[in-house]
Amino acid sequence: MTILVADDNLPSRELMREVLEASGHRVVEATNGREALDLIRRDPPDIVFLDLQIPVLDGICVVRQLRSDERFRRLPAVAVTASAMLGDRELAIAAGFDSYISKPINLNEVRKQAEQLTSGSYHSQN
Repeated sequence: MTILVADDNLPSRELMREVLEASGHRVVEATNGREALDLIRRDPPDIVFLDLQIPVLDGICVVRQLRSDERFRRLPAVAVTASAMLGDRELAIAAGFDSYISKPINLNEVRKQAEQLTSGSYHSQN
């Protein structure tokens, strides 16, 4: 399975890449929202982990663009953020994310989200 990790924080990307690759996944990385969208459109991943506060286009803008495109409407997307404020999870879900993880990243939660979201209906319909 191919997973896109979009985060401008290098240690966060490296940590997620290591745990996901150790679970047998191929990981593609982006450092900003525009790069993430370009990568998704060029070679669609099976799931996307998007930091909410990445530069150029934030995670909310990226997921809204994905949801407005029929090809990516069902692409599983997980919001990842360090600013876990009351109501942030609800805002992310309302914007179009399928799930939400707060930083510091719980590696077991990353693995669990990747497995749960990719076993859903996205791939059976694409």
